[in-house]
Order: sequence, then C-alpha cells, then structure tokens
Amino acid sequence: MKDGCGCDMRGMLSFMVLWLLSKRKMHGEEIAEEIGKRRGDKPSAGTIYPALKVLKDNGLIRGEKSGKKIVYSLTASGKKVSVSSMQYFHRVFHDIIDDCRGMKC
Repeated sequence: MKDGCGCDMRGMLSFMVLWLLSKRKMHGEEIAEEIGKRRGDKPSAGTIYPALKVLKDNGLIRGEKSGKKIVYSLTASGKKVSVSSMQYFHRVFHDIIDDCRGMKC
C-alpha cells in the first residue's frame, strides 16, 4: 500500500487502526475513511479488513455486530499495546516531526 508520495505505509496500518480505535469505536469503513483523510487516499476493503482480522485474532480489538456492520473497539490488551505503540512512535519519530514542522512540503 503506497501513499501519495509513493511511501510504503503497510507498517503503519496497524498502528493507525489502534490509534483511531483508542479515540472511539468505529466500523471498518469509518476506519478506512479516517486513514484516508490523513494519508490522502483511502485504503481498500482488501487492505483494511485483513488488518482488522489480524488485530482481532491477536486479541487487540473486538468486533460487535451493529445492524449490518461490525463495530470495532480496543480490548484491554489493545489499549496497552496502543499506548506503548504511541510511546514508541513518539520516541522514534519525535526529532523527525520537529524538523518537518518548519518545512513547507
């Protein structure tokens, strides 16, 4: 999965899903739309739903049927992983993000 700059974003997908679900419960299409707002293009169902399945199989998220849709939320383990992932992201990318703030891209 490439973003608008041609960057491979596969490694960020699980992180982004966990981060979004740390804010509120969402169904798969909402998750894809929110990621699309940030990336510039919406990931396909063939990208989102396999990622959700892996996160669910790993016990990080749960899905509850709501009408025709499945609404996803974080489990207790998912909340812990989300927090530790955000801390790791901050530690690794903090300086890069600071450098980018002054740039006009």
